[in-house]
Amino acid sequence: MERKLRGAARPGLAWLLGMAFILSGCDYWPPALQAQIEQLRTEVQTATAERASMENQLRETMKAKEELQARVDELARLNQELIARATGLEQELAAERAKTAKLGKPSVKAGAKPAQKKAAPKKQPRKTTKKKTTKAT
Repeated sequence: MERKLRGAARPGLAWLLGMAFILSGCDYWPPALQAQIEQLRTEVQTATAERASMENQLRETMKAKEELQARVDELARLNQELIARATGLEQELAAERAKTAKLGKPSVKAGAKPAQKKAAPKKQPRKTTKKKTTKAT
């Protein structure tokens, strides 16, 4: 019976030693594996730095977008105010034109200039030519 216990204890002992080995870690790493681990660590550090940089750029871009959107909203509001003002001025102008038409005065169209007389073209001075004199001998 002791033999059966010893035979059953061997796989358990191997399992226990294997777990102890795994949990304690391995102190020896092949040089190629160490180099690969270091390369991966530097790649992770580079990727982390790039990610932080990209996040900063994203924050700056979002801030600029919000500022520009606020500016667009402000300009749209100002545009609506100017449209309303222009419409009011056009209505006032139409009312004034109607009022002047009722009074019998000719209305002056906006932007029309009164007719101006054309200036007479400048006369150029005549060229005097010297007459050739012939000597009589």
